[in-house]
Amino acid sequence: MAKISSLRIDHRTGFCSSNSTFYGKHTPFPLPSTFISSYPHHGKIAFIDATTGRHLSFAELWRAVESVSTCLSDFRNTERQRRSHHRTELHLLPHRLTLSVMHLGAIITTSNPLNTSREIAFHIADSKPVLVFTTGQVVPKLAGSSLPIVLLDTTEATGQVKIVGTINEMIKKGPTDRIGVRDRVYQDEAASLLCSSGTTGASKGVISTHRNLMALMQFLQYLTFPEDGEQTYFCTVPMFHIYGFGAFAIGKLTKAKFDMHVMLSTIQKYRVTCLPLEPPILLTLVKEADWIRKQYDLSSLQSILCGGAPLSKDLISSLLEKFPLVKIRQGYALTESTGFGASMHRAEECRKYGSVGLLSPNLESQNR
Repeated sequence: MAKISSLRIDHRTGFCSSNSTFYGKHTPFPLPSTFISSYPHHGKIAFIDATTGRHLSFAELWRAVESVSTCLSDFRNTERQRRSHHRTELHLLPHRLTLSVMHLGAIITTSNPLNTSREIAFHIADSKPVLVFTTGQVVPKLAGSSLPIVLLDTTEATGQVKIVGTINEMIKKGPTDRIGVRDRVYQDEAASLLCSSGTTGASKGVISTHRNLMALMQFLQYLTFPEDGEQTYFCTVPMFHIYGFGAFAIGKLTKAKFDMHVMLSTIQKYRVTCLPLEPPILLTLVKEADWIRKQYDLSSLQSILCGGAPLSKDLISSLLEKFPLVKIRQGYALTESTGFGASMHRAEECRKYGSVGLLSPNLESQNR
């Protein structure tokens, strides 16, 4: 990043004509120097499964991470795989698994569970994973693959596949000191290999480093309004692409398989304050607003974050009419930029219809 102090930048637009570059108008935030696992969490609840009510504290979460990391380390040693070539393919992303793979220094790649067998086979050929984590329901799509599979649930798996265990078995084994002798993990090493959305062509694999993801975590903290106090998030977005992966699989630790009743009941029961949504769900909220307000107490909800597609002025106006105390914040990001792009932060930005906000802090955009 160029030294901004030496450049002549238009303070209204953030554009520098001498190098055709836009600079973020938000105050840059300091980039982190420690890994996610080093952040203090003070024993608060990290994870609530909205369907079952089961929850994990941060202490319990990190014990599970250590346990799974130990098992993955044993597997890697057995298979004689070098860390730089060790990837795992996931179809559903529990936080314990995502963080365990990264904790080990392996690379994690994700896949949509709704993909066809052919699409999954292409992903496997392209990313060359050595171990697959998935659910019993998805296993038939892997028929014929020689890759070892770890099940994420108790659903009976069928088909000609190689099942080597379950995630619960890994957790029950508990951590050992063997994980302490693993190779050092550096911030500039690859941590994830996610697929782009494929909007303008074939989907591409995008590598993010540990430092990229650490910066994203810092950015998510920056987006929180201090006056709103401690936030409780509800996950409605899929965790196999950068929106859900960055915000929930490694960031705001919550979980729920999407269901409108479950979502609304969870907001009421757990006093959810922030709700990331995609436009189709927001449209349903507006259309059913009168019935929803009679059935559910959504008074805790402070803000809705929306990405993936632009919102029309009419839709935003209708939502604010139905839920006048809720702030609407839009954003735009790319897998290639590790979830950074443009975002709304200040209240006045949230009131600009048809906008996705300003260029994110610490980001530059060149005009070519």
